[in-house]
Amino acid sequence: MAEELREQLGLERVRFIPAAVPPHRASPQIEAFHRAEMVRLAIAGNPAFTLDNRELARSGPSYSLDTLTELRAELGTETPLCLLIGSDAFLGLHTWHRWRELQDLAHFVVAHRPGTIPREDAMSPELRQVWQQRGTLQPADVQAMPAGRILLLPITALDISASAIRTALVEGRSTRYLIPETVRAYIDSHHLYARQASKEHHGT
Repeated sequence: MAEELREQLGLERVRFIPAAVPPHRASPQIEAFHRAEMVRLAIAGNPAFTLDNRELARSGPSYSLDTLTELRAELGTETPLCLLIGSDAFLGLHTWHRWRELQDLAHFVVAHRPGTIPREDAMSPELRQVWQQRGTLQPADVQAMPAGRILLLPITALDISASAIRTALVEGRSTRYLIPETVRAYIDSHHLYARQASKEHHGT
């Protein structure tokens, strides 16, 4: 998905930024340094992809506002900056920490499956108002200014979800061809999801 988005938007670089403490959901069962290493392995070989560990170095919740503020300071005021999110995350955007300020720092690029574009009647009143003011379906609009637009962008649908892959790993089922072999080998060598399955089995 990331490569498809990079091509459609003409991005020079895509940063993968693992969250140490996600503020909008329960903390991941796998430690942050393991998750970061799996990202590094998954993106190795693509010169346009970069692992950015800045959120792992912070204490407290991993707020997007802090990350985007840092990136904007590094990139300057004129460079377009995009935050790539999925449809579900977009529909919950109004619950994010100081979410309105994010619009001054970056564009939101909302990846959705073809034919499943987020509907306005599914948006909160606050989000609907912002979408009506800033929304676009044209990638060129986010290339023409540094921040402030919301782009809905269709991407090729894959018939597998991250949660389904995690479930398969916990249950000991094969994930061959679903994740990179280097990542699968790392998971096996560190017994990551086997350890999680053991915790769930013993109720801890």
